[in-house]
Amino acid sequence: MTAAGGSGKAASHGEPALEPYAAAAAGARRLAELTGKAHHDVAVVLGSGWAAAADALGAADSTVAFTELGAPAPGVSGHQPIIRSVRFAGRDVLVFLGRVHLYEGHSPAAVVHAVRTAVAAGCTQVILTNAAGGIAAGLRPGQPVLISDQLNLTGASPLTGPQPTGYPSRFTDMTGLYAASLRAAARAAAPDLAEAVYAGLAGPQYETPAEVRMLRGLGAGLVGMSTVLEAIAACHLGAAVLGISLVTNIAAGLSTQPIDHAGVLATGEHAAGRLGTLLAAILTGDH
Repeated sequence: MTAAGGSGKAASHGEPALEPYAAAAAGARRLAELTGKAHHDVAVVLGSGWAAAADALGAADSTVAFTELGAPAPGVSGHQPIIRSVRFAGRDVLVFLGRVHLYEGHSPAAVVHAVRTAVAAGCTQVILTNAAGGIAAGLRPGQPVLISDQLNLTGASPLTGPQPTGYPSRFTDMTGLYAASLRAAARAAAPDLAEAVYAGLAGPQYETPAEVRMLRGLGAGLVGMSTVLEAIAACHLGAAVLGISLVTNIAAGLSTQPIDHAGVLATGEHAAGRLGTLLAAILTGDH
């Protein structure tokens, strides 16, 4: 990953060319140049197959490539390397049409660079979405679920490394990681939304039935391979975080159906229109 405005030659394994917080600040400056907007208010990160949900927020005022902001481009099917700047409900919204993951070989700093850049650009709210396996009883494919809390089981944290001057302490309180105010806004927009704890694993393999039984015993109702590091990074910088999972499959051992990425994407793409409507309703109502 290179600094914004640099040569564009990516460093190996997604490592930042600058110290991570400096890289995010540089990315925010480049974003302002490319969009003509000195400030953005809300960031939305779309998960696997969610890209069409962005259309519900209207036409983009401008689009920016991930690499223009010093971020590695998403390389997984269902994730697009594009960021939209959209004026919606009186606010400027950054919509990331994809993300990168630990399992692609990226560092934690690279995984959260987009979110850190958004917060450096002024975003005080970060909405993280993903595709997830359903563990809790009653969840079904195609169902959106609010994330009430998380289990970071990736073995990684974006807060490790040197403590930069001028930023909050790395010892961040995660008690209110998923903001109660934003969850209330989501429930007001869709009163039937279920809530569950999201377990984030490194992947890329899907979980074994034994691992799913373990996760259920730990209190997880959802499982996936993203989100948890981004949520930590956003919370650390003071942003309010909302998480929404789309259940794309029932987790291993709880269903006789095989799990594959093509099925995950198909479920996401089928539900994208409804998910976009949900996002629009949340953004309209959370002022």
